Amino acid sequence: MSEQCTNAIMMIRPARFGFNPQTAESNAFQSQDEQLDAATIAAEAVREFDEFVLQLKHIGVEVIVIHDTPDENRPDAIFPNNWISFHENGTVITYPMHSKNRRLERKEEIIETLGLVFDIKHRYSFEFYENDGKFLEGTGSMVLDRPNRTVYACLGPRTDIFLLDQFCLLMNYKLVNFYANDQNNTAIYHTNVIMAIGDKYAVVCLDCITDEEKKKEVAGTLEASGKEVIAISLDQVYHFAGNMLQVTGRNDEKFLILSRQAYDSLTTKQTDTLTQYNKLIPIDVSTIEKYGGGSVRCMMAEVFLPKKEIG
Repeated sequence: MSEQCTNAIMMIRPARFGFNPQTAESNAFQSQDEQLDAATIAAEAVREFDEFVLQLKHIGVEVIVIHDTPDENRPDAIFPNNWISFHENGTVITYPMHSKNRRLERKEEIIETLGLVFDIKHRYSFEFYENDGKFLEGTGSMVLDRPNRTVYACLGPRTDIFLLDQFCLLMNYKLVNFYANDQNNTAIYHTNVIMAIGDKYAVVCLDCITDEEKKKEVAGTLEASGKEVIAISLDQVYHFAGNMLQVTGRNDEKFLILSRQAYDSLTTKQTDTLTQYNKLIPIDVSTIEKYGGGSVRCMMAEVFLPKKEIG
């Protein structure tokens, strides 16, 4: 059976982080103000990134840090989970991105670098669907229950139903799809801002799901798979309480990575429930959240690839 959590995480250290007007059209979590200049925002994002990496390494997570280069404008390079995914059978998949400047993030040399350590057996590219106006932004669009081979996906401009079916066919997953809106009735741009799945639980904002039958289907499928459903509110979604990731640290201990803002938004009951399953590790990424519109989960591309045998 597949594992839900991994000990290996790929992260991209940003070279030109900043507010991206191309993604802001469909990402209500981004904001732009005049409080900080571009250079200060970029420098603060690097500081938050470096501290994040140190905290992951401290709990025993293997972090593969790739340094972005300033040769092209990639303001969202810090969020690699949208353009690539790595799977336990040695599969690597790259995805079609909605915003043109995010397509610059896909770099074969990054895959080649991981291929020095990990055994890549299959390589699939979905990005040619950009020519047809179809998009699927990796594990931002799809929240995967890996042991139960189930994809949960919020449909929208960045998450196309045809490509979801293609992924499920390729990787032998079943699909649970739905539409979701925030508290302002604006469409949710990525599934992973309202939902996170751990090995024994799922954090989800069911109130975002617009159709009552779909709401029951999501909750019922999660419960049938043995997960405790931990509900979060529409307001907590805006504090990135759905954008979490469970990882495996030293001695196979489980940890839940979430932002400081997300942690502060949780109720005592929610934190008590989550702590029964894993230790919570709050990370301050407030600059990245504010200007990038994504949080800690978006910054971590899980690497499930098998390691190469040495010797």
